[in-house]
Amino acid sequence: MVESDLQIAGDILSVQHLLQPAPEHPATVAEFVGLARSIAEDRSAWEHLVRYDATTRWYHRLRTGPGYEVWLLSWVPGQGSGRHDHGASSGVLTVLDGALTEHTARGPLSLRAGAQRVFAPGYAHEVVNDGLEGAVSLHVYFPGLTEMPMHNCSPARPRALSV
Repeated sequence: MVESDLQIAGDILSVQHLLQPAPEHPATVAEFVGLARSIAEDRSAWEHLVRYDATTRWYHRLRTGPGYEVWLLSWVPGQGSGRHDHGASSGVLTVLDGALTEHTARGPLSLRAGAQRVFAPGYAHEVVNDGLEGAVSLHVYFPGLTEMPMHNCSPARPRALSV
């Protein structure tokens, strides 16, 4: 194994002057992250579409492109996705408004507006709005989402049984 002197500390994508405009047809993980950030910054493109539904998670396919799709989701307090993965798709999750909690085998992670998570195919997690206010998130899947297998609850987040 060859060692490298190159080390990156922190989030290189947060250094605005290093960001390139999102290409018309993203092809790399960094370009999909850039696409998600550019959509997030253009509130006029998505804010008027958001709906909150207490009976089910609301979602809207915002955009499609060659080999990817972009979804807008809203979360009322207490709503969650259930533990799942995204099949063969990789993805970028961006919190647009509010806060969400991502639960994985490693434990919970709080995600506030502006936070992004990148995941590979087969990555299992549960996303929940544990707050008191609504939340909005943007999800980019590449290739486009064709399946979302649900998983049994993990020991990291046990659920009470209903009787």
